[in-house]
Amino acid sequence: MRYFVLLLLFINIACSANTENKTSTKTYESEGQKFSLENLVSREDVIWGFDFLPDERIIFTERSGKMFLFDPKSQKTTELAGTPKVYAEGQGGLLDVRVDPKFKENKRIFFTYAEPLKDDKSTTAVGVSTLEDDKLSNVKKIFTADYGTDADKHYGSRIAFDKTGNLFVTVGERAERDPVWDLGNHLGKVIHITPEGKPAAGNPYLDNKKAKPENYALGIRSPQGLDFHPETGELWLADMGPRGGDEVNIVEAGKNYGWPKVTKGNEYWGPSIGKEKMEGVVEPIAFWVPSISPSGMSFYSGDKFPKWKNNLFLGNLSGEHLRRLVIEGRKVVKQEKLLEDIGTRFRSVNEGPDGYLYFSTDDGKITRIKNL
Repeated sequence: MRYFVLLLLFINIACSANTENKTSTKTYESEGQKFSLENLVSREDVIWGFDFLPDERIIFTERSGKMFLFDPKSQKTTELAGTPKVYAEGQGGLLDVRVDPKFKENKRIFFTYAEPLKDDKSTTAVGVSTLEDDKLSNVKKIFTADYGTDADKHYGSRIAFDKTGNLFVTVGERAERDPVWDLGNHLGKVIHITPEGKPAAGNPYLDNKKAKPENYALGIRSPQGLDFHPETGELWLADMGPRGGDEVNIVEAGKNYGWPKVTKGNEYWGPSIGKEKMEGVVEPIAFWVPSISPSGMSFYSGDKFPKWKNNLFLGNLSGEHLRRLVIEGRKVVKQEKLLEDIGTRFRSVNEGPDGYLYFSTDDGKITRIKNL
């Protein structure tokens, strides 16, 4: 009888935990707008990327190599079989995921990952798959960055769709500095490809026989933030520097953003790196010394927080906060730190179809910012 009572007590506690209110009771405020946090997903791995299906379900990646669907209505999380083998070491693994803008017609999703190569090397790759009946099918690789290294860091790997449905993808320099200014490889570049993985029309180096035709811009270190400004259509990028020198830039065809010859950051052990300015190198829109370690970012264009309209939200890793940037033209005129009290590494940020702002973290959370 005692064991039966204990069993009932255990079941009662478990059920209570499952029905627990996930909305934080703490109130935050920004520009006079009050908001709270609602935790939607709790995992144990880094949730590197996430996006929304037309029915508002959330598709997300875990860096170890798994992909999931989360249904906010049923609170059910479903693992999707069929993901490719990934190099899940260091900063590598299954990384960004984006839903095709024409998903209702073609059911396609795109994703990036660290692809394992021979001799313990890896590189950044882009894959595509069809998503039907909660299953991945027709999984194939459409792009592999040239070339692979045995470093396990700086894969880059954010995806943004242009108006025609082509993909901009960031590729980090993989801790290999010398190749970054060489257009004959993809390291430290923003590439521009079609959904089939071909060089996009209008790319700046199509007629350069010494250049990779997918290359669009260069001089980038560890770019984990990428989004289009909702009004100007400009492509903005966040790039993580070494010790200092984190940057936000506007990406334009054929432009050089400096790394490693031009940076405001220093080596981790102290000495300066290169110069702070150089002719022909684009100056950053904003930079940070010391580092905040910028990761995913998103412009806000919804109507739930009117005073955040067209603000840029930047997740930070070592900085452990969500940073709001107020922008006028091509200038950042104000910055605000949000959610410093959480004490976590903010990995990705996206605006949801419901007009709220969402973020994912390295401790396995997807959280919605809701107004009050």
